[in-house]
Amino acid sequence: MKSYQTLKQEAWEANQQLNKLGLVMFTFGNVSAVDRDKGVIAIKPSGVPYEKLGVDDIVVVDLEGRVVDGSLRPSSDTPTHLVLYRHFHDIRGVAHTHSTFATAWAQAVRPIPILGTTHADLLPCDVPCTGVMADSEIGSDYEVQTGVKIVETFGKFSYREVPMVLVANHGPFTWGDSAADAVYHSALLEEIARMAYLTLQIKPDQPRLRQSLIDRHFRRKHGEDSYYGQDK
Repeated sequence: MKSYQTLKQEAWEANQQLNKLGLVMFTFGNVSAVDRDKGVIAIKPSGVPYEKLGVDDIVVVDLEGRVVDGSLRPSSDTPTHLVLYRHFHDIRGVAHTHSTFATAWAQAVRPIPILGTTHADLLPCDVPCTGVMADSEIGSDYEVQTGVKIVETFGKFSYREVPMVLVANHGPFTWGDSAADAVYHSALLEEIARMAYLTLQIKPDQPRLRQSLIDRHFRRKHGEDSYYGQDK
């Protein structure tokens, strides 16, 4: 029998971090981690409070959604995670929250405009928002269609450069090179969502950041010519 303990530990730690950072409440939200060699993901079980969540409660499912380890039902958002893993081929973690400010933008069906250098340090464009789901999509495989909406949105963006999205009327999903990295992006997304909201309260007609500043701040942290931080 295969051991999934390391993967379950990674997913458990990332879910606990969501809770510690105040990005979730009660049983909302979830994080998953993938082992692509074994073809499985580990994800939070549905409806279990973070305070009661143990490592052994984490559920492991294969990439078709079949439970291969665990006695609890996996998160209801599992099909969405699986769509992202199938289409974003090198991501290794996915997080979903209902964090206040990011969710407010999603409920307004508005991308988060890039207004300052904090945002530009993270990604080189507005945080995208998906299209609104049709009634026929809602009435079919809803969670799968949520993932499809995200993938469709990234026909216009690089999922590597933009590791986050707002699902219209719903909330944010983020991803990264690990489950912890996905949570990191969830935390930063919530902060830039809050900053954008406050900026537009102070000055509703504040224009988008100049492209020269966007390029400078993004490229100094990302890509071959980056120079932020220390050499590894």
